[in-house]
Amino acid sequence: MVTFVFNTLPTWIAHLVSGLGAQLTMDQRNRVASDRPIAGRKIFIPDVLARWPFPRRPNQHYSKVSAESSAWLESFKAFSPKAQQAFDRCDFNLLACLAYPIASEEHARSVCDVMNLFFFVDEYSDVSEEGEVRQQKDVIMDALRHPYKPRPKGEWVGGEVARQFWERTVCNASSQSQKRFIARFDEYLDDVVQQAIDRSGHHIRDIQSYFDVRRKTIGAWPSFALLELGLDIPDEVISHPTFEDMAVASTDMIALTNDIVSYNREQARGDDGHNIVTIVMHELDTDVNGAMLWVMDHHTKIEKKYFEAEAAIPKWGEPIDSQVREYCNGLGNWVRANYDWHFESERYFGTNGVEVQRRRWISLMGRKSRKDHLKGCEEIGPALVGVTDY
Repeated sequence: MVTFVFNTLPTWIAHLVSGLGAQLTMDQRNRVASDRPIAGRKIFIPDVLARWPFPRRPNQHYSKVSAESSAWLESFKAFSPKAQQAFDRCDFNLLACLAYPIASEEHARSVCDVMNLFFFVDEYSDVSEEGEVRQQKDVIMDALRHPYKPRPKGEWVGGEVARQFWERTVCNASSQSQKRFIARFDEYLDDVVQQAIDRSGHHIRDIQSYFDVRRKTIGAWPSFALLELGLDIPDEVISHPTFEDMAVASTDMIALTNDIVSYNREQARGDDGHNIVTIVMHELDTDVNGAMLWVMDHHTKIEKKYFEAEAAIPKWGEPIDSQVREYCNGLGNWVRANYDWHFESERYFGTNGVEVQRRRWISLMGRKSRKDHLKGCEEIGPALVGVTDY
């Protein structure tokens, strides 16, 4: 399977590069001294999963658990009605039910809740300074570590959101998955704080240090822990280097997809400093389409690492081996689920996602500084992406 996946990639990439040639030449002529992208010009969204062997697989419980989880999050009134509507149209429950296709109804509800929690945190932390984000982190982790303890009156609503999610989840979660989720979520929030520090200091990382942070802020590691809700994989197995290599490769592919899809939205509001497209443009002195080609090439290299690690997974004997297969399939499926959701959700392209996925080109939106963007924000929460934006 590895040979089949990769023996056609050089030809495929050469075809895409030749097709981009004229556009890239024009882009080079249009570059300005500041190297900022020019509104209205076309940028390319590469099909990084053109050869990925995992198919789209929705969970059979999607309709029921999606409605339940959405109603649950809305009950906190954490967003205005307008922002809540935009949040709902992002359909984070769909991401959950694509990422965990074989989860039971109870587990499917839990993963829907955690996806809503992730993006809830994202919306609040993105408009907060370092000190506020640290406080948010402390509240959430205290709630996760003490899910049966009532939250203090007047506390930020995120504490109760996290507490209720985890109180419901631990009833049907293996001890191993609970332990790993708590540890990984703590790491995730640590790097959300680091992202806030970088953002306030206008710090643009180099490629390697960016991946070091991004592997945590994308939220993949705590999500992978929930692949184990019904499993009991020993520590010495899950920490094996081949497992780590597969998980890192999956995480990097998930992050790259998010970055290339979200770049236009982020640069338009002056919040693209924590995005691989901006990082590559800055470090390699290229333009936006040159960065997209770099991402496409780098993604291909990561795919190869994933399958090499998968082929090297040891045998431990049953019942561990069957659980290892389920977990590894979950990693590969997560990559597909994440990619498909980015186009099926309305978060990044409004109702145009499927069309963008088909034609692969979008128009760059006009850019505001982060300061000007925040001035224009009336409330916390996502904003609807209009049809005319693309």
